[in-house]
Amino acid sequence: MLKRRVEELRRIIEYHNYRYYVLDSPEISDGEYDSLMRELMELEKKHPELITPDSPTQRVGAKPLDTFPPMAHRLPLLSIDNAMNKHELEEFHDRVAKWLVKKDICYCCEPKFDGLAVEIIYENGIFSRGGTRGDGTTGEDVSQNLKTIKTVPLRLLGKEIPGLLEVRGEVVMYKDEFKRLNESRALSGEPLFANPRNAAAGSLRQLDPSITAERSLVFFAYAISEPLALGMEKQSQVLDMLFSLGFKVNPERKVCKGIREVMDFVEYMHEKRDALPYEIDGVVIKVDSLSDQEILGNKARSPRWCVAYKFPPDQATTMLRDIILQVGRTGAITPVAVLEPVRLAGVTISRATLHNEDEIRKKDIRIGDLVLVQRAGDVIPEVVMPVKSRRSGNESIFNMPVTCPVCNSKLVKDGALWRCINMSCPAIIKESIYHFASKDAMDIDGLGRRTISQMVDRLNIKHVSDLYRLTKDDLRELEGFKDRSIENLITSIERSKDVGLDRFIYALGIQHVGQVAARDIAKKFSTLERFLEAGFDDLRDIRGIGEEVAGSIISFLNNKENRKVIEDLVCLGVRVRPVEEKAGGRRPFEGKKVCFTGMLENMPRSRARAKVTEMGGEVVSSVSRNLDLLVVGKNPGSKYDKALSLGVTIIDERTFIEMLEADQ
Repeated sequence: MLKRRVEELRRIIEYHNYRYYVLDSPEISDGEYDSLMRELMELEKKHPELITPDSPTQRVGAKPLDTFPPMAHRLPLLSIDNAMNKHELEEFHDRVAKWLVKKDICYCCEPKFDGLAVEIIYENGIFSRGGTRGDGTTGEDVSQNLKTIKTVPLRLLGKEIPGLLEVRGEVVMYKDEFKRLNESRALSGEPLFANPRNAAAGSLRQLDPSITAERSLVFFAYAISEPLALGMEKQSQVLDMLFSLGFKVNPERKVCKGIREVMDFVEYMHEKRDALPYEIDGVVIKVDSLSDQEILGNKARSPRWCVAYKFPPDQATTMLRDIILQVGRTGAITPVAVLEPVRLAGVTISRATLHNEDEIRKKDIRIGDLVLVQRAGDVIPEVVMPVKSRRSGNESIFNMPVTCPVCNSKLVKDGALWRCINMSCPAIIKESIYHFASKDAMDIDGLGRRTISQMVDRLNIKHVSDLYRLTKDDLRELEGFKDRSIENLITSIERSKDVGLDRFIYALGIQHVGQVAARDIAKKFSTLERFLEAGFDDLRDIRGIGEEVAGSIISFLNNKENRKVIEDLVCLGVRVRPVEEKAGGRRPFEGKKVCFTGMLENMPRSRARAKVTEMGGEVVSSVSRNLDLLVVGKNPGSKYDKALSLGVTIIDERTFIEMLEADQ
């Protein structure tokens, strides 16, 4: 009876998951759903022998990985040829018609997702494993992360289920979730994702599945391997079958009779593009008949029976009013177009990158030109070309100045770039401090660009080490700084003095050394002292560190001023922890299991989880008698009620933050 009830609960819960996440048509309230889930969790807790991998309770339960193992695809995931305009689409149809010796061809058309392609394998209807496309032959096994996605069935619906089913599809992040995620990252000072595709890819490739679970990813299925072997006749039937098995399949699909209907569907999707909840960048057109697909076969890297019609990038014309120069933290000078504001893909654009002087010359872009602007990859605005036919003769050619626009130092040519090599340049100092204080480096809260600019201009800050010389009286000189904000910044600066070697190396801002390289370097040398003694050959021995990066590091370390700054940092109390040593302090979460519920208002959930882990705790996703602490935010869920019934210690966000601060 007990086993039967557990199985019944699983069937009911999966059915309602299907209604909610796939059909968008729930039949029960959230409270009723939570009640079913609580009952299943209680039964599994009391009888752990009944827990199975496909249970709805197991969507988030795996420990973080050190790396992703490879996943070989039994059959390659081929790429798809692109058609960039209607003429190329007609050429595709003509080739298909010639191969099949007929003109009346039906095509199954679907929107082309701008997401991450994956393959998920089911054995006897149960989720077995899943991985990214990779190079088409081998990808990364991200099974635990895929299991956290609610639109990925852990057990397939229906009775006639193949023994082996290899499902191909796309993981995407909806536009609203992308906006919410970036807003959260902006508030916490984390780098923003460039677009929903990058956000989806980054979320799916988290080593900690619980982080993936926090991000509302969606899986759309669109294909299976060897459909003919399963008795399918058409691609449209494959989509219907996938839907019946419990997968989310794009409803915006249509079987088109002939190339004219295909073009009509392409126009329809192009017009509807902005109204969709997810990003698309075109339409995928497949010959609907699977037997015809078999006849057409594949080329080396792509099928002959399929093409992706790519929408043109969103473009607009506007006036280029001026060209200004931005100075980066490495001294690189980037020309930026100042534009007459124009709406582009739902966003008002007033500036766009011009990349470098050579690019301006190559495109013959002039101040005063009417220019064509596009958002490359739907994100980064760039000037494509001038509209030369609209020139009046009053346009002016841009000439790169020979001196830095900020400090007037002479610029030096470095390949396609010009650089300011004056390390005392206020612009370089400001950008260097901003990088040094960023979340992935020294993690100093309260140091935004506006504050840093005031520090450099008013307090004569010249090096990152000067941050640790600041006093409360100094900060009172800054606009907008009152007692509380002064206290908070001083506390944050003091807290940053305890830092891991990898973050410290990254914070130094060495050219070409990003976070990954900094971690690899830290592992190699273990301590700051050994890193400072690094030789060129030692660095070249590190995987991924080439001659250019090694040379950049040696050049940085041989610079007397850089060495002096590092010495100052150490003398001012910055303690760079060796790789094997964890953060110091009382570590109030040492050995404790901590769970979160509700919305945290003062820090993103991901950062709170990271703090607990950093301080020796273990973050778990469910409430049980073994839980030590439940942190409750705004609008807590059912975890709060369960913790109350079990007598688990419950604290609010303020108490949690006080515990973090007490650890410093």
